[in-house]
Amino acid sequence: MSEKTTPLKPIDPLKPRIEFTIARLDMQIQRLEKASERFKDRDKSVFARIVQAYSKHDMTRAKVFANELIEIRKMEKMIIRSKHSLGHVVSVLKRLTYLDHITTKLSHTVAVIQTVGSEVQNVFPEAKKELEQIRSLINGIIMDAGEATGAKLDFESANEEAKKILEEAENAAEQKIKEKFPEIPKTLTQGEVKN
Repeated sequence: MSEKTTPLKPIDPLKPRIEFTIARLDMQIQRLEKASERFKDRDKSVFARIVQAYSKHDMTRAKVFANELIEIRKMEKMIIRSKHSLGHVVSVLKRLTYLDHITTKLSHTVAVIQTVGSEVQNVFPEAKKELEQIRSLINGIIMDAGEATGAKLDFESANEEAKKILEEAENAAEQKIKEKFPEIPKTLTQGEVKN
């Protein structure tokens, strides 16, 4: 005798809220993209100044510009990491088809959004506020789906999944920085801590 299975419930009742959340996340990703372009332009400008100072054997100025460039690249890395993380959340939201899957597939996205919000708050305070609202929207979607299906959240596996996503975003950001920007001469970064 086979066990009776419960049919999966489509996400139709929550679809407008999910689509609204996707649109808000896409807007944040676009803002980060614009910021990334500004930092890229600034990077080129500062790197040119390093080359100029270096060619004139003005090591003091070259080191000052190198330190500035290190800070710019830290910001660029944070932006790339944030874009990648938010892109993952959008991808998860777009693939949702059944209410029964929402609690398991969305639970880690709350931690991802919270981490991104914390990272961007010093540079983009308005983004932090928007991401808090998006996190609340996703929490509401998870709660409503949980009530409709009786599904329970597994916080431990959600946190583990969020950690994996953030590590993947970190690796992607490091790789993009290496591909995108020329390396700063080692003689100018001696004693500097690179992140």
